[in-house]
Amino acid sequence: MRVVLATGNAGKVREFAEMLAPLDLQFIAQGALGIESAEETGQTFADNALLKARHAAARSGMPAMADDSGLEVDALGGAPGVYSARYAGPEADDAANIAKLLAALAGVEPDARRARFRCVIAFVRDAEDPYPVFGTGSWEGRILSAPRGAGGFGYDPVFAPLDAAGASVAELEAARKHAASHRGQALRDLLQRLPRVPA
Repeated sequence: MRVVLATGNAGKVREFAEMLAPLDLQFIAQGALGIESAEETGQTFADNALLKARHAAARSGMPAMADDSGLEVDALGGAPGVYSARYAGPEADDAANIAKLLAALAGVEPDARRARFRCVIAFVRDAEDPYPVFGTGSWEGRILSAPRGAGGFGYDPVFAPLDAAGASVAELEAARKHAASHRGQALRDLLQRLPRVPA
């Protein structure tokens, strides 16, 4: 089966390709088909994942998969949440988003920096699929006071999972990240649900 991966984020494309390598599926990034990114107007991760998947399916005529994920920081009332990718503005890069996050947490003690990555992945067989399938995942941790590590993308350099002995996600090997991450959890959840989708 050929499936369109509805993301323009090179880091996500790489992670999905690594995690899905054992499956008998051919994934094509939407950019390779000339499909522009959908506008993320949803109020939840599930809303955005679904609208991105339907957008890619409508323009490709193929099944599509999309994720929406982000960082929730307790001390910031759950922000940046669905606005994680554009926290510092519509054209912000990872460094700008991290800088704004650390500035917002200036003076907040380590024990009060609890946060989590959340991910929702949506799969549709076509743009009008009445039975979209969702997978969800959450990864608990805390926000560091400064970036550490050169791997990953997004907020990985400042997010230290509770199960990583103080290391940032950007310091973890890819296999360990995929095994524990919110995206890995969501993908495994999705794949377990796919066989039960009505024909």
